[in-house]
Amino acid sequence: MAQPLQSINLVAPGFKGVNTEDSPIGQDFSYADIADNAVIDKRGRIAARKGVDMKTAVSTPLGSDYAVKIHYFYDDAGNDEIFVTGNNKIFKTTQTTNPDDTLTDITPGSYTITADNWKIVNFNDKAYFFQRGHEPLVYDNATGLRKMSTVTGSAVSSTLYCHEALAAYGRLWIVDNAADTQTIYWSDLLIGTDFTGGSSGSIDVSKAWPDGYDEVRALVAHNNNLIILGKHSILVYANAFSPATMTLADTVAGVGCICRNSVQHIGTDVLFVSDTGLRSFGRTIQEKSMPLSDLSLNVKTEFIALLATRTAPTASVYSPENSFYLITFPDQKTTYCFDLKSRLENGAYRVTRWTSAPFKSYERKTDGTLLIGTDDGIGEYSGYSDEYNDSGTIKSASYRFRYYSPSLTFGDPSKLKMVKKLRPTLVGANSATVFLKWAYDFGTTYSTQEFTVGNQTPYYFNESASEYTVAEFTGGETTTRPTVNTTGNGSVVTIGLESEINGFALSLQEINVLALMGKTI
Repeated sequence: MAQPLQSINLVAPGFKGVNTEDSPIGQDFSYADIADNAVIDKRGRIAARKGVDMKTAVSTPLGSDYAVKIHYFYDDAGNDEIFVTGNNKIFKTTQTTNPDDTLTDITPGSYTITADNWKIVNFNDKAYFFQRGHEPLVYDNATGLRKMSTVTGSAVSSTLYCHEALAAYGRLWIVDNAADTQTIYWSDLLIGTDFTGGSSGSIDVSKAWPDGYDEVRALVAHNNNLIILGKHSILVYANAFSPATMTLADTVAGVGCICRNSVQHIGTDVLFVSDTGLRSFGRTIQEKSMPLSDLSLNVKTEFIALLATRTAPTASVYSPENSFYLITFPDQKTTYCFDLKSRLENGAYRVTRWTSAPFKSYERKTDGTLLIGTDDGIGEYSGYSDEYNDSGTIKSASYRFRYYSPSLTFGDPSKLKMVKKLRPTLVGANSATVFLKWAYDFGTTYSTQEFTVGNQTPYYFNESASEYTVAEFTGGETTTRPTVNTTGNGSVVTIGLESEINGFALSLQEINVLALMGKTI
């Protein structure tokens, strides 16, 4: 007697993100083996990321470089500026009527820049620029960008040519010059150019490290504490509002920070990247300790390998509007997207990869706009294509969305499976060609069937010429549920789906699998 087809629903496949650490055999289908150029959307579905909406009309000022840093400055008078660094220059954007932006070089005269990895902070209606081996720069709306030594009352020496800066507790805090990575300097109260007078001061932390010698990588303000992230360990100083009397409150050995660019406040916590993965300070109420958790546990091995081979500074951003933390390796064209809506059972965040993305740097404006730095200047995280500049003309490029399941056993790894049909449910992807793939027994050669999604034009209330037509009430998103006939058999099955994203969103709602369960093997 012929066996009936079994219907197996993979609801919200991949919504727990990529997992390359656990055994692929019998892994929960809620994980993904591959989720490239994907996010976890607000409905918990694996979906295509957004792209870059280019804002700079001409990329010539950057030469062969890219927008290494973006910084959004604003003051109490309502003035705001966007600064961009690259090509050993400092630019600000000027909006034209197109409304494309142009990059205007504002580098001070007779000032030589040899690198573009600036730390730029806003403090008391001014922007301060710090980078190792460079005299600090100061910007305000009245006088523009100038060297700190030209500001009245400042006393600038090479000790202030620091690489890390923090604006907190009414002061500027700086550290890491060419000769000293251990001494932290703080400015006079509300005067970011005065590091010698008033209540300014410094502290040498070289004797406080729990594991002996270390180097300061980043400074963080959190819970009235000054948190000092070293390369291999962490110091926590309490009562930072009064730096002359602050005391060492806690130390953490064995965990440090690889790059100041990876540090991001996410409200009640702070994220940073150590040489063992993405970490966070766990905020406690009753105890004054700083427990740490590994948030990249599900991609730990590959993440550490990427850290070990990087040759350029990282770039990161936290976007509460998108509920994600991005960490980018510009030299390797790879971005990891950590979804912050909730943690998984093992304490890790859900994670997806953005491969071959043009993203190089980030900045979030106060209105929630996420700015993206690229080879061509800056754009916004918006739309569903990666725009670029082609000899002064903005053009669009598609990018590849890829989802692959772990090896599926459907609850019984000992039995032969013969998948007969696959029925994915897709939302969006108007007019896109979608490639559905499957393979058996860990094979790397996939069988492929392609289909084309229909085109649905959205209509909304009172936009249709006919007031009571069905088109008036369409929701604006195409839902596609094709049936694809499949072949082959094996003890485990891997299912994949790929599509070029070029103008429309795509979300994978579920995959219905119709299969025969065969003999025990």
